[in-house]
Amino acid sequence: MQDVVSTPPARTEAPEGPPAPGDSSTTAPAAGGITPAVGPVVPRHVAIIMDGNGRWAAQRGLPRIEGHEQGTENIRRITRAAGAAGIRYLTLWAFSTENWRRPADEVSGILRILGEVLGREVEELHDQGAQLRHIGSLTELPGATREAILDAIDRTKHNDRLVLTLAFNYGGRQELLHAVRSLLAAGIDPTDLDEQTLRQHLYTGDVPDPDLVIRTSGEHRMSNFLLWQAAYAEFFFTPVLWPDFGPDDLRCALDDYARRERRFGHVSASTAPGS
Repeated sequence: MQDVVSTPPARTEAPEGPPAPGDSSTTAPAAGGITPAVGPVVPRHVAIIMDGNGRWAAQRGLPRIEGHEQGTENIRRITRAAGAAGIRYLTLWAFSTENWRRPADEVSGILRILGEVLGREVEELHDQGAQLRHIGSLTELPGATREAILDAIDRTKHNDRLVLTLAFNYGGRQELLHAVRSLLAAGIDPTDLDEQTLRQHLYTGDVPDPDLVIRTSGEHRMSNFLLWQAAYAEFFFTPVLWPDFGPDDLRCALDDYARRERRFGHVSASTAPGS
């Protein structure tokens, strides 16, 4: 069995390195959905660290698994909002390689919920024109969960309105290790190795790097998420717990992004000579 699932690209655009300032985003739709209040530009690729499910449940005196159920249900709401806003790639981190250290009943509950939700929501994803992908390892997952992921990927593989990548049993360091092993197995000459070659061996090989990374729950760290891909991303940290993170919160993040100037190592236009 393959260790990693990476579905074929649905688009013809090639992965890129850091674009020139202002070139990495798309124009928001003129009407409908979430249109940023500041500026006409939305990020092409948004990645979200969905954090705070357990705390959400604890604040309400509920079992932690209730928080995970609410958090999983929220994926539908944010996926719709992202598509309406004109975001073309959405990556959601649902379960890390470190999450196996949690209590066994919590882990089994998360795995069960994912399988149930994918089975229930795959047709809606398909109707929305969303293509589901997975990054991470499938090997450790129970058969039912693994099959639910693979079935959803197969059902939506021809869609191209939104590429929804689910990072499940994913870790950034493990991804880099996988890429190095893949390069060695391919017999790549070290003198031929460059950034483009390496990125082709990452789980996300044909997906553009994220323009904006959002983390919910008030934590201010990356926690081993998209370590290579997020090198030039903008970051937005919010205290809102993931189950409560709604379309208005996404709008806030997009508004904040629209105010920023992405330089990618270049000199700011406002401080350049002659400006």
